[in-house]
This record gives sequence, C-alpha cells and structure tokens, in this order.
Amino acid sequence: MFNTLQKSLWAGAVAATGFVGPALAQDPGIDLENKVVTIGAYTPITGPVPFYATLTHASEAYFKRLNDSGEVDGWTFNFITKDDGYDPARSVAVARTLVEDDGIFALAAPLGTATNVAVIPYANEAGIPIIGPVGGASVFFEEPNVFPLLPDYGWSAASSVDYAVKDLGLTKVALLWENDELGKSAKRGFDLYMADAGIEPVESVPFDVKTTSFSAHIRRVQNSGAEAVVLFGSNANLAAALKAADLQGVDVQWFAPFFTADPSTLKLAGDLLEGVHFSSWLLPVSSDDPNIVAYRDAIDTYYPNDPKGVLGLNGWSNAALFHKGFEMLLESGKDLTRANLVEVMNGMSDAALGGARGVTFSADDHRGTRKEGIIQYKGGEFVLVREFTDYPAVVFDAASTN
Repeated sequence: MFNTLQKSLWAGAVAATGFVGPALAQDPGIDLENKVVTIGAYTPITGPVPFYATLTHASEAYFKRLNDSGEVDGWTFNFITKDDGYDPARSVAVARTLVEDDGIFALAAPLGTATNVAVIPYANEAGIPIIGPVGGASVFFEEPNVFPLLPDYGWSAASSVDYAVKDLGLTKVALLWENDELGKSAKRGFDLYMADAGIEPVESVPFDVKTTSFSAHIRRVQNSGAEAVVLFGSNANLAAALKAADLQGVDVQWFAPFFTADPSTLKLAGDLLEGVHFSSWLLPVSSDDPNIVAYRDAIDTYYPNDPKGVLGLNGWSNAALFHKGFEMLLESGKDLTRANLVEVMNGMSDAALGGARGVTFSADDHRGTRKEGIIQYKGGEFVLVREFTDYPAVVFDAASTN
C-alpha cells in the first residue's frame, strides 16, 4: 500500500490541512442554500469503446433516482459527464475543464483504467478526490484521495487462473493482455500467481486496445499447446479473439474480466461466448438482492434501450460509492469539504454498494473490494459457477500495507 515516504507525506498533509490540496469551510461544487452537489466524470462517448457509455448511463440513472426520490435529505446530485474518447491525454484535459470551469466537488465514477491513471497527478495537484474510478490498477490503492471500488485486475487474473488450475485441473495457461495499464495490471497478478504455483505460462501475448484481428495472436496460442487462455481487454477484443480461435479451430477454455460478462459482448460474439468464464466482484445481474433490483428498475425507467448487464451494474455500483461517501459526510456534521469527504470515507467498513459487498477503506488501505466469484456463460445465461472467495493471497497481499 503506502510506502514509508508516502505515509509521512500523507500524515504531514493531514496535520496541516486534512488533505492533499485546498481545505476550505465549503469547497467548490457545494451549493448549501439549494442543497446541490456538483460532481463529474469523463467517459468514452467516442473512440474505440463507445459501448462503455452503458456504464455512465447507469451512473446517471443512479443519481437521477436519488434526485427524484430526494432521499438524501433533499440533496440533488448534479452529475456532469464529458467525452474523452478513451484517450488519456484528453481525459486530463476534460478533468481540468470539469474542475476549473464546471467547479465540481469530486470526480465520481470516471471511466477507464489508463485514463484514470493519467488523471491522478492533476487530481492530486488540484486536491480533487476520485471516487469510484471505473478501472482496475494497483496505483489506485496507493493514492490517499482515490477510492477504487474495482479490484486490481491482477487479482482478477489470478482468480481466473486459480479456478482454471484448482477447479478445472488445467496447467497449460496462456495470457493475452491489452498493452496498457489495464492489461499490465492483469499480467502482474497472472505472473505472480503462476510463479507462486510453480507453473510456467505457455504464452504471453500483448495487444493494442484497437486490435480487431487476433489471427497472429491465436496462432501463438495454438502453437503453445495452451489448454486455457486468460484474456484481459475490452468486450470487442474478446469477441475478436473468440472469432479468430473459431476460424483456426483452437479449442481452449477462455477466461475474461468481469466487465465482458455482459450482453454487449454477447451481441459481438454470439454463440462463441458459450462456455467462457469471467472473474467477477459483482453479484449476478439477475439477483433478487434489493440493490440489484433497484438497478434493473432504474435502467428500465431512465435508459430503457440500454441492456441490463455487468457493464451497467459496474457504473451503478461506483455511483453508489460516491452516494455512500457523501451521505457519511452529511451524517458526520463536518464542513462539506473535499478533505472531510476523504476523512469520512476512510472510515467506511463492510458496506453494500450496488452489486459489491464488504467494501472497506481506511487511511492506509484503499483496497475496497476483497472477494470474487467465477461466472460462466452457458445455456444462454450468465451463471455463478464458483462462489465468492478471497483473492489469492500472493496477489492480494502484494498490495497490502506492509
């Protein structure tokens, strides 16, 4: 988690101001008279993954539901979203606009792993909390003003390999990984688990997020003799890889991250999705849990043309994280400042947020989500085939406070 220097700097900052950045009696983005809090997010409306808009729609639906119900003591959530094209450089520019022109109180459910990583230096400089960055990278757990709900993708990759090895008895495992922070995080966890298990990966192949042809990648997988392939990339990447494997007659067990266990992937891959496994930190979208029912009902109300799936539940759950933090701030009686938002969120324990459970933060431990299950697409449904279990210690402890 935080190293000694980071802890010293953090302690000094808290002693001086309570937060890395400005600490005012009432920070920008708070309208006390009208009970309005303004928050914002960058999201890829254009670019290589426009279908990720489903995530942001779900976040918007969450805040619209709160606004319509008035359940947060009459407070209104003014949620501003702007397109960054899934381009990290544009994300920084959009974040600056949201802070300096729109006067947001915090970034809430901003989308993308590489994009959020790119924004962190500016957010630190401006003193802006990033609540629920929709992405998975170990750097998120090292930042005192970043509160990630998603696990590190390395933990998810390790969970997939753990199931392949222990439950399916497969030891010839290959990795296909997106050559940015998303894929690199997955690769770190994959490599740690394999080394700890004494298993040599049969292949490890990077690819660009814009890759549409996986013919060469699949040839390497085929030549490696792989029995299982863990792919960490977008929904489109997974669908393209499955198509290439089908054309080349490659028969392996496939594993992919939770956000690809979604109707949007089914639309791209069709029947080729049958049998694919997904590591998931979220409850199944079909669950009767009241939080999941509320998600399905809100999408029907506010975005009836959107599919109800893991992508949407992800965005919904990350919006719920800001809601919970802001509610804690109101209940604390403290001034409505960014510093105090960070302080109260560091006291969050075992919270149920959307599809996530057991979410916990402290000042020196920002690993919010701590368990995953394995979902498989079979018989036309996404079903849970392995109950939620702790992450493999070798990867989870690598992001510990020690």
